[in-house]
Amino acid sequence: MIHEVDEVLKNLLSGGALTGSGIDVSFEAPTRDWAARRNAPSVNAYLYDIREDVARRQRGQMAVRDEDDIVVRRRQPPRWFRLSYLVTAWTKTPQDEHRLLSAVLATLLPREILAPPELPGSLRALGLSVPLTVAGIQTESRSLAEIWSALGGELKPSLDLVVTAPFPAFPEYDAGPPVTEGATVRVRDLADDTTEPTGRSHRPHQVAAARAARAAARKNPAARPADPR
Repeated sequence: MIHEVDEVLKNLLSGGALTGSGIDVSFEAPTRDWAARRNAPSVNAYLYDIREDVARRQRGQMAVRDEDDIVVRRRQPPRWFRLSYLVTAWTKTPQDEHRLLSAVLATLLPREILAPPELPGSLRALGLSVPLTVAGIQTESRSLAEIWSALGGELKPSLDLVVTAPFPAFPEYDAGPPVTEGATVRVRDLADDTTEPTGRSHRPHQVAAARAARAAARKNPAARPADPR
């Protein structure tokens, strides 16, 4: 999951206001050694903190449906994790670094929510939107000054970028086969237990009509299920 978030950020930071700029996007720790090896303008997004967003934790089970809206598996709701990145710009002059940070802000500020089609791999398969916050109020336990001290570098202007991403909570359990014959209701006379009561059941065409109505409602939320009788 983390490497997929890195992929999303690299695509974002390479596009928007930075499209065609040729700016290198790096995820390495911005240490003194790394800065000394750098030979081109770059944007660094260093992942410095990973922790669960417990406010988003859910209980119970989620249904996994196939293309016919039939429940085929059940799984636990995903756990959400806050991935905090330290975003810095590296050029030869402070003025150019400030311009580069401005371009990063212009690129990320409109992208508060990343929709599933914009996500890769397992993130897209979950079908959940991913929130993104840039330059917000820092809530992590470590301050940016402490991070720079741990990296052995001097304090630089930076943006705090937080991506809250879902992580699948395994395992998944196979669901039982779908009901295809409908329910049957039988009424028995308590005074006469010798006669087997006749049952009233949903007929196959009624079950098929109800399934078709649910499928139509998924495609058009404004549609209402038709009476299967």
